[in-house]
Amino acid sequence: MAFEALDELLDERLELPIGGRLYTVDAPSAEIGLRTQALINAAAVAADGGRADEQVLGDAAERDLYREVLGTAHDQMVADGVKWPALKHAAITAMVWIAQDKNAAERYWNAAGDPSRLAPNRAARRSRSGAASSTPSRGSTSGTSTRPARPRGNSKGRKRR
Repeated sequence: MAFEALDELLDERLELPIGGRLYTVDAPSAEIGLRTQALINAAAVAADGGRADEQVLGDAAERDLYREVLGTAHDQMVADGVKWPALKHAAITAMVWIAQDKNAAERYWNAAGDPSRLAPNRAARRSRSGAASSTPSRGSTSGTSTRPARPRGNSKGRKRR
């Protein structure tokens, strides 16, 4: 058994539909990929209240990261007059692809970047587990009872039935 050519095994591009046009984002160079992953890791540390690597964040701020991760698609989008929110969404989708994988990038893209749309909401999770019913079952212990509560206290001397 021999190894197959890696470039035939990997899907090294994203195809992003914007405004009726399909933009192809090719995989970045190893240098850009490594820098993007370092930036995302530093941002995650900062978001968790930790001390981020200011060198990494400073380097990223000095470079045009969106242009780097989108490659030639960036210039095509600008030339086509793509609006800023769409270009930004495309760039962040590419960053998710670089840092994670194509499936994560697709979920991010389809959620329009809204974190609440990335995971199923509570109602959807509950309905899948069968817990969404508002009508208690016959054996429900929902906290309501038709019997009066028994008095609590010292049970010494009381007969048990």
